[in-house]
Amino acid sequence: MLKTLLKRYFLTGLLVITPIWGTILILKALFVTVDGILGEAVASWVPEYYVPGLGIVALIVLIFSVGLFAANFIGRQIVRTWEDWLNRLPLVRGIYSTLKSMMDILSFSDRGSYHRVVLIQFPKNGHYCFAFVTGVTKSETAALAQEPLIHVYVPTSPNPTSGYFLLVPEREVMSVDISVEEAMKLIVSGGLYTPTTSMASVLNADTKWSGVKQPDAGVTIG
Repeated sequence: MLKTLLKRYFLTGLLVITPIWGTILILKALFVTVDGILGEAVASWVPEYYVPGLGIVALIVLIFSVGLFAANFIGRQIVRTWEDWLNRLPLVRGIYSTLKSMMDILSFSDRGSYHRVVLIQFPKNGHYCFAFVTGVTKSETAALAQEPLIHVYVPTSPNPTSGYFLLVPEREVMSVDISVEEAMKLIVSGGLYTPTTSMASVLNADTKWSGVKQPDAGVTIG
């Protein structure tokens, strides 16, 4: 009896301590890594004033300064020129474009390209997933399909930087009343995130298409 109780208490304590200790180790490793990015440089400049964590402060200040500079007209021109130069380098182009696309998706900075959230049957009929409307087909492709087609992007979970680009018939697309940000959080979390809007009201919403246009074609959906 005593052996069973000791074993039970030990396992219970192990289950409690392990995630706490693991979290501490991860945060410690993250702190040391980030602090080391600029910590050594700061320590060499002002060794008498350096304290652990000053590298993180310096990194935050650097990121804020770059953002402030890139937000004005001159900064945008310099950043655009820098990106054009990077896109001309064969090896660097692939790495930079991939990381840039990843940051754009995760920060929702390109949410203007995602006109709205819809439901489609994917990967087969009877299975539904969230997708983002990016436009409509031009006349050539629509003529081949004999019906209007919608451009949709289906991100994968939990990594939304990869996904599928589909041309879906307009009649098979269901408009839902949920924001792009909430849909993306739901996808990234694998369904663990709870939207502020009730999912029942979202799925039963009878919303209509409004003002969704292909940027270069100017074609209105619905």
